[in-house]
Amino acid sequence: MTPSPPSLTDLAEEFGTPLYVYDGDRLREQYRGLRDRLHPDVEFFYSLKANPNLAVTQSLLELGAGAELSSLAELVTAQRAGATGEQMLFLGPGKSREEIAAALAAGACLVAESLAELEVVDAEAARLGITASVLLRINPGFSLKGGGLTMGGKPRQFGIDEETVLALPPAALRHDHLRVSGIQVYMGTRILSADAITENTARILDLAERLATELDFPLDTVDVGGGLGVAYHSKESDLDPGGLTEGLNPVFGKFRAEHPDTRLVMELGRYLTAPAGTYLTRVRYTKRSRGEAFAICDGGTNHHMAAVGIGSPFRRNFPIHQVAARTDELTPWNITGPLCTPNDTLGKDVLLPADLAPGDLIGVARSGAYGPTASPVHFLSHGAPAEVLVRDGRAHLVRRRDTVDDLLDRQFPVKEMEHDRTRG
Repeated sequence: MTPSPPSLTDLAEEFGTPLYVYDGDRLREQYRGLRDRLHPDVEFFYSLKANPNLAVTQSLLELGAGAELSSLAELVTAQRAGATGEQMLFLGPGKSREEIAAALAAGACLVAESLAELEVVDAEAARLGITASVLLRINPGFSLKGGGLTMGGKPRQFGIDEETVLALPPAALRHDHLRVSGIQVYMGTRILSADAITENTARILDLAERLATELDFPLDTVDVGGGLGVAYHSKESDLDPGGLTEGLNPVFGKFRAEHPDTRLVMELGRYLTAPAGTYLTRVRYTKRSRGEAFAICDGGTNHHMAAVGIGSPFRRNFPIHQVAARTDELTPWNITGPLCTPNDTLGKDVLLPADLAPGDLIGVARSGAYGPTASPVHFLSHGAPAEVLVRDGRAHLVRRRDTVDDLLDRQFPVKEMEHDRTRG
């Protein structure tokens, strides 16, 4: 019998704060909710950039996801989590030769983001004595609204412009040690419109067909990107997996009927992990300043920079609550951290219990994506927080918090100068 999961209060007592808590059951529900409804031939690849924790990655790979990677460390993380060969997809606009060689040696599929990168991949494949399978990342000529950050239709460091590729002679993509075998397109992020996702997907599949025909390369794989969002703020709504797949499945089904042997890939990061995470921080002090109430906590934007609203034209709060509240009477609070900057504000004018006091726990929900990995954890040398995964009713410490020794053991003082020689 599965034990009851520990409460957030219990976890804070056992592991201390600041603390990230990941709900393994919620991870599974989020994955299965889409997997059970989407066309069965579409493969999910988990984007480690959203949350590269080894145990989180392992949990999603055990459910059947592949791994989408953008660094050498992410490649090794995926391998330690159990990924092999074509279960890994390696992309990114600035890959080093070391990363390209490691990805090729591991059997991962590479996504090339420039014509110059193709030359490097060809050279590394030649050195390894292999023929590399490569997808072209295309920066399409079209863009769609509906995402927090739109990738297509604009000058970007990502991918090769559609018009540039179409102007190439087919021979330009032929190399001795690589084989262009499909395309990848990523249209944007935090998309909450099912219609926009469906239209993105249909246009990407159409683009893949056109490019393969005009440039004469096999369409072994099409990666339609992803960008599926989750609701963080008031007036936003989560994507409904049922409604989303009602639009997507006919699009994938039509393409599958015409291309029965093409591998179909969708990348998912934030969508899978964000709802499963809570950031816990404990109030150290409360105060009032010129009519506003402040709760100053032991953790802040050094662990959760996403709460500042980076990438948004204006600030909106994440879902924030007091753990184990004592009263229903609410008042506006500014939730801040320990940093020496006014930007260290997790929430502005958050309605929380009026009796909030030192020692109380604050939970920032929907924090399973772009937490420590996208935050300045070394600012003021506080270091990274602990991370816990609760799975099947048991809590597992999956990253210990940084200690002072962790922060200093890679730093070295300048050795004392040789006074006799320099001072005469």
